[in-house]
Amino acid sequence: MIEKISSLAPETLAPFDAIIDVRSPAEFAEDRIPGAINLPVLTDEERAEVGTIYVRDSRFRARRIGAAYVARNVAGHLETALAERGPKFRPLVYCWRGGMRSNAMATILSQTGWRVGVLEGGYKTWRRAVVDAMSQAATPINLILIDGQTGTAKTDIIRKLSANGAQAIDLEGLAAHKGSVFGGDAALAQPSQKLFESRLFDAFRRLDSAAPIAVEAESRRIGKINLPARIWSSMRAAPRLLIRAGTKARARYVVDAYRDFIATEGALETAIDKLRPFHPKDTIAQWVSLAAARDYGALAEALMRAHYDPLYERARVRNGTSPSAIIDAGDLSVDEIEEAARQTARAIASLSRRSPP
Repeated sequence: MIEKISSLAPETLAPFDAIIDVRSPAEFAEDRIPGAINLPVLTDEERAEVGTIYVRDSRFRARRIGAAYVARNVAGHLETALAERGPKFRPLVYCWRGGMRSNAMATILSQTGWRVGVLEGGYKTWRRAVVDAMSQAATPINLILIDGQTGTAKTDIIRKLSANGAQAIDLEGLAAHKGSVFGGDAALAQPSQKLFESRLFDAFRRLDSAAPIAVEAESRRIGKINLPARIWSSMRAAPRLLIRAGTKARARYVVDAYRDFIATEGALETAIDKLRPFHPKDTIAQWVSLAAARDYGALAEALMRAHYDPLYERARVRNGTSPSAIIDAGDLSVDEIEEAARQTARAIASLSRRSPP
C-alpha cells in the first residue's frame, strides 16, 4: 500500500519508522529532511550517466538503463539496510520532487507488504517550507538573546536551559562552529548552508512559537554559515540577557572549551594569522610566541583583552540597548554554570510574563 503524504508536520511524520531519501549521495549530503537516511536508487555516477543519455541520446534508453540501475540498487537495500525490518515497518520515501525515483522505490517496497508513504513534491516541498519559514515570512520570531563576552559559557547555558523549563536553540551546535576564527571544529565539518537551514527550521518547528526561544547573540555569520533573514531580523529586535564573568575565569574556561582546537596541529597559528589585518605586528608576534610556548591561558587572556572584549563593546554600542537582566556566572565552575542557567531560565520566564499577549 502506498500513501501520498502532503504534510510535513512533525505529527504527520512521527508514525513513520524511517524517512528514506532515495536521491544520490551528493544530493543527500547537500541537504535533506533531518533524520532521513540515504538509500539511493541511483549513485552519483549513475545519475550523471542517465541524465546525459536522456539529454543527448534517447529518453527511452535513459529510462531503460535507469530502471535497471534502480532495480539493482533497491534489491541491494532490501538485502542490507532493510534486511532486518519486520512486516509492520512503515517507511516514508522521498526523492527530488516526488517523481520517478521515490515512486519506483515505494512500488517495490510496497510489494513486500509494507505500508509505504511517498512525500508529494519530494525534497522540493521540504525546501520550500524551509525558505518560507526562515527567510520569506515577515512575522518576527519570539527570541531572547543570551549575550556576554567571550568565554562566559553562553553555549553551555543555552544547552542547559531546557532542563530548567526554558526553550532554546543552540545555533553554534547546528552550525558546527563556535563563531570566531578559533571556532572551527577539527573533527566536524560545517554543514552546507541549506542543511543548516533545514536543521534550524526543524528545531524551531518543534518548539512553542508563542513562548520565547533563547539563542546565543551571534553575528550574522557563523563560520561559513549565514543566519537566514527572518532569524537575523528577529535577533536584532530581541531583548538580551547578559552573562558576566571575570577575565581570568573566562580565560580558563576558553582553554578548556577549545582544547580540541588547541591540540590540532597549526590551528592556533592559522587563526592568529587571520587577525593580522586588525592588530600591530608586535601584538601578533606576542600571540604567536604565547602559542609556541603553550601558554594558552595567557594567550586566551591577551586575545580577550586586545581583540574580543573591544569587539563586543563596539557591538554593544552599535546595538544601543541595555540588557534586560545581568546574570553573574562567577568563576565558571560546573556549579556556577548550573546556577547561571537556572537564573537565565527565571529571567526568560519573567520577560515572557511582561511581554504583551
